[in-house]
Amino acid sequence: MPHAAVLPRTLWFTRCPVPTATGIAADRGWLTDAFAPDGIEVRSLQDAAPGADRAAHFTHALPGLFREGGNVPALWARSRGERTRLIGLTWIEERQSVLVAPGSGIRGAEALRGLRLAVPKHTIAIDFWRAMALRGFEGALASAGLSQQDAVLVDVPADGHEGQWAAELAALRRGDVDAVYVKGALAVEAARRSGAEVAVELDELPGHRFRINNGTPRPITVHQDLLDEHPDLVDRFLAVLLRAADWAAGRPDEVARILGAETGAGADGVAGAYRPGTHLTLHPDLTPQRLALLAEQESALYAHGFLPERVDITAWADPGPLRRAAALTGPPPARLPAAP
Repeated sequence: MPHAAVLPRTLWFTRCPVPTATGIAADRGWLTDAFAPDGIEVRSLQDAAPGADRAAHFTHALPGLFREGGNVPALWARSRGERTRLIGLTWIEERQSVLVAPGSGIRGAEALRGLRLAVPKHTIAIDFWRAMALRGFEGALASAGLSQQDAVLVDVPADGHEGQWAAELAALRRGDVDAVYVKGALAVEAARRSGAEVAVELDELPGHRFRINNGTPRPITVHQDLLDEHPDLVDRFLAVLLRAADWAAGRPDEVARILGAETGAGADGVAGAYRPGTHLTLHPDLTPQRLALLAEQESALYAHGFLPERVDITAWADPGPLRRAAALTGPPPARLPAAP
């Protein structure tokens, strides 16, 4: 009779500095509490000692890691052959915008025709910043029946610049480019500091497909090794995330506080980036609609050369853990049907 696999001493989690059920659960201390009776320590990759493999946030080469973050690194890791599984997806609007120079008068997606669009270049293993800009401009242009061939893509070297979008906004101030893609709470603050004006609010475009990007939809992934050896731990971890999402649904002010800590932005940045109702959208699922949106993202990333091999989204997804986690927690509270 085979022996039961020995419990791991440590489970790891990592998340992007954005709204996530993982961030909520970590703030409440629930991940630690859930596994302490088993003698399992739950640690944040972001808060770990200097010797920790922080690159695992992108590579997912750590078998005991749960990741809730952007889909570009998650797809890249899977494309490179890492044995990860997709166990949940969220859709949270994050204030995606196209900024232009003050006084330019550029307004609307149609006005991007023929303009010079800033596309950053970072010397990192997977340049998700570049992918975000390309996909953001693609969505904006597509909403007006245009493609990237109707504009001019301008590479902007971004290494050595302090702050997100600093290189692109500096290029905008110099007049080297006409438009910059930004997203999230820190983008709201950066735009205000630079005096840039909004030409396109992607969040206001009809249809979710124009807003498909690194965080929309945002995957929750786990390593196949952990899923094979300890499926119950995966189920229980997801159950904590569902509990956190349920808790957040009734506490918008607390969620705003946690978002400030997670994003590093002030109250104005958080309020400007995340619409009322964000606290109701933290529940993961694996609906056909969200899987189809992720498949569109995968196809675009492969076409742009970010993925070395194709990723079969249906084969990657495993709905079992989320289904079992939901059975552990019961039905979620009613929430807005805003996201796909």
